[in-house]
Amino acid sequence: MFPESQDRVLVTFKGELPVLAGGRGRGTTWLPQIGPSIKFPVGGGVPVREAASATPSFGKAVDEGDGRPGVDWRWEHVIMVFDRNGKMIEDWSQWDRIWGRPHDVEISPHDPQKNIWIVDADAHFVSKFTHDGKTRLLTLGTPGVPGTDDTHFSRPTFMAFMDANTWYLADGYDGTRVIKCDMNGKKLLEWGMKGTPPNERRPGYFNSVHGIAVNPKTRRVYVNDRNNGRLQVFDENGKFLDQWDFGPRPPMNIHSIYMGNDGILWAADQGSNKLLGYDADGHFLYSWGTFGTCQGCQWGIHGFATDKDGNLYTAEVRTGRVQKYAPRKGANPAFMVGKPWPGVW
Repeated sequence: MFPESQDRVLVTFKGELPVLAGGRGRGTTWLPQIGPSIKFPVGGGVPVREAASATPSFGKAVDEGDGRPGVDWRWEHVIMVFDRNGKMIEDWSQWDRIWGRPHDVEISPHDPQKNIWIVDADAHFVSKFTHDGKTRLLTLGTPGVPGTDDTHFSRPTFMAFMDANTWYLADGYDGTRVIKCDMNGKKLLEWGMKGTPPNERRPGYFNSVHGIAVNPKTRRVYVNDRNNGRLQVFDENGKFLDQWDFGPRPPMNIHSIYMGNDGILWAADQGSNKLLGYDADGHFLYSWGTFGTCQGCQWGIHGFATDKDGNLYTAEVRTGRVQKYAPRKGANPAFMVGKPWPGVW
């Protein structure tokens, strides 16, 4: 998701799932085929449905375990826009069939036109749209075809804008590189090599390049080397500067990172279901969050960002929902996710 403002929050989905009948009182199912005295769910605190794997990526061969298209899931309403109260105000259904798995949506703070960029992880491309979503301006990569050359990506994940002329792509789930591009999509340089998980420590080696953030003041690029449980820091041209560990994996499982205008880096940890704050040198500062599907609980934050008013938005792939958090009155700003970097709008 990406909050352009409180009244225009862009969200990407993996289609729709049916409402389960019966609510929380649907009871339990005994599973004697697995073993004696085994039932699901185990207790009231165990979520019944995990949304991230409930819908297969569009265009993927569907097997028996993926359910029935049109019944158990529908590939519809993949990109939607909401106002501050969660009311849908735009539906980009005209583009539903181009996506494999839209994974990141962004607007550059330096772009007065506020064009919208969307990264598709499973269809291996990045597309740029007009602000109203009606026109597709640019597509990078070859949709549906993975690769590691100048015209292909390998399951890209996230992107980040350094300035009016430069952005970076994390490429990706299967790729092992960071790509620097200009705003016309021309590749300026790339770096990264395939590492050996789970304890790769060589600079510039990656396994699952999943999460990227930049600091326009220091010109540093922060890359989440997810499967090696570490974050690597580079200058704007890919020179290695530093790295720090997030801790043993498991239980740590950092999925995405974000840096606001205070220079504090926040990481979403699916192991603890907390947001973790670090200073620019990797010193742990603070964390908050608890596991669950209640309001204010977390289960699988895969993307998060703030708006200009300091509201925080989280996209949870496990629950299939977006939550909005407003700053508490008198809250310590050191414990809050920073506002976006200033730009032209």
